[in-house]
Amino acid sequence: MRENACIRYLREYIAIPSVNPMRRTDQDPAIVGERRYAEHMREQLRRLGLDAELIGDPARPSVVAHATVPDAGETLLIASHLDTVPVDGMEIPPFDPRVADGRVFGRGSCDTKSGMAALVAALERVLAQGTLRRNVIVVGEADEELASSGVNDVIAHLGAHPPDWVIATEPTELRVVTRHKGIVHARLRASGVACHSSEPARGRSAVVALCRTVLALEDLARELGRHLDPALGPGTLSVGQIGGGTATNIVPDDAWLLLDRRCLPGEDETSVRAELEGMLAKHALDDVRVEWCSLEKASLATPEEDPSVLAVQAALRVAALDTTPASVAFGTDAGVFSAHGIPGVVFGPGSIAQAHTAREWVAIDQVEAASAIFERILASRD
Repeated sequence: MRENACIRYLREYIAIPSVNPMRRTDQDPAIVGERRYAEHMREQLRRLGLDAELIGDPARPSVVAHATVPDAGETLLIASHLDTVPVDGMEIPPFDPRVADGRVFGRGSCDTKSGMAALVAALERVLAQGTLRRNVIVVGEADEELASSGVNDVIAHLGAHPPDWVIATEPTELRVVTRHKGIVHARLRASGVACHSSEPARGRSAVVALCRTVLALEDLARELGRHLDPALGPGTLSVGQIGGGTATNIVPDDAWLLLDRRCLPGEDETSVRAELEGMLAKHALDDVRVEWCSLEKASLATPEEDPSVLAVQAALRVAALDTTPASVAFGTDAGVFSAHGIPGVVFGPGSIAQAHTAREWVAIDQVEAASAIFERILASRD
């Protein structure tokens, strides 16, 4: 049986490593970075007749391509991130896409090269049929998995000519997602006084101060759990990395931790910094400070009557799929676009339960269904 174009493209994309370096220095340079995938997408989109270019960091670029229609009236941007998470601990060959049991396996198969493959195959069909009814900006953004530098490059590149609305392709199981949490990362640093470990009373341990901070953060996390958003539940807090000290026989004068704060709509890096500083003051943790606090992704809260929601719902309705607006816990670049005044939704094939896993996969029928839905959106002005 002849392979559907969207599955053929997905396998091509998986075979191009595009691992986000994640600020690590221990990953194989041969698989790190988005440039190879971005160049592949630029050339493929140019072959379809789009005006495609690479923008942003030359080493880790994003791709932006335009397809215009006379008198279209509005412009839709569809964004699918180019980067994947690292491949540590994978139980399958990450870049050798395998088809079995109605699934495509490989790193990025679910998150989110399947979204790009579904889109490109749909765009190819509507261009060949002459049925494109919307101006479309196709975006492959770098660095979605960490700091969203790519989507910020895209927004700066578009400048005074932003799209009317956005679809971010992520694994939503073909649901239209209108709400998700935001992501703030923060680094806390503890200071102490170093001395010989044979006389620890002469010093002051930064590690001990940081341990007390972790316990205080657990209290804060429990407090966050008491405040629920009706759709998203509570904000959350998790300590992801911790370090400090220089040797076992030295009382440490420095220690640090990195935390991940999942934010509800209305919360941002300013409110989280104030929250953390209030916690330190409450627990008299005078040796600890908030070194930095960064908004990685803004939350998303698109009204259900927004044109972006209605357009995707109309395509889902034709396909007899669930049109109920959904919420997810994970963050996306749709939140970044929204924070810059560009409304939108999240939609794509696959389940977040398979993303980032040791045997990452996506269901073929979902990729094909997503491509059909993208085709309806591109060929409609509703």
